[in-house]
Amino acid sequence: SIVLMARNEDKLKDAINLLDISQGQLHTYIVTDFNDYDKHKAIISSFFETNTVDILVNNTNGPIAGDITTKVEADYELAFNLLFQNAVFTSNLALIAMKKKGFGRIINISSMTVKEPQDTLVLSNTMRTALVSWSKSLSNAVAADGITVNTVLTGSFDTDRLNSLMSLQADKQGVSLNDIKSQRITSIPVQRLGEPKEYGYLVSFLASEYASFLTGTSIPLDGGSAKTIF
Repeated sequence: SIVLMARNEDKLKDAINLLDISQGQLHTYIVTDFNDYDKHKAIISSFFETNTVDILVNNTNGPIAGDITTKVEADYELAFNLLFQNAVFTSNLALIAMKKKGFGRIINISSMTVKEPQDTLVLSNTMRTALVSWSKSLSNAVAADGITVNTVLTGSFDTDRLNSLMSLQADKQGVSLNDIKSQRITSIPVQRLGEPKEYGYLVSFLASEYASFLTGTSIPLDGGSAKTIF
């Protein structure tokens, strides 16, 4: 059974209706806004009072784009809560039952900007890097309990988030969205954007028993775009 979390209840209901129930699965959802850290803490704490999860996928919306000259202290604090605190708090609640069961999977959804920071995503660069570092430390602490902790470093996938970022870039450069999209695709060795289902394949593997010897990693999923060796 799957529990989904997001702020839009209508979209959550639509997603639940797409999930398989042939094995008697009982899927449900939690309406929560990751931008409101204190409220999210209360909501997720209430959930874990009567529920447990074996597999936790930490994924939130990204912070507002912008370079270092446009951000002030309050922006960093909001981004810290959004990208770091939400994942840490939720993971710590999930770990209680995982340790008792001797099995668990924590999978963090991050970005290739951890390896190659983008000037226009300074909040994302900074806070996602902090989460990857924390995740590595956590993986060492819980490995003997049968719990793995891994991070997926997302490249360019055909999503609303990427389209919004490309639209901002197009406006800034005074060109069309199609021009920016073409430039993006040309820069990817496989010459296309990633498909969301391809993301699911990797996450499904990381969540499975087949990945029990794989922990503490940050795995690029970017069509070969990264210029780094490691």
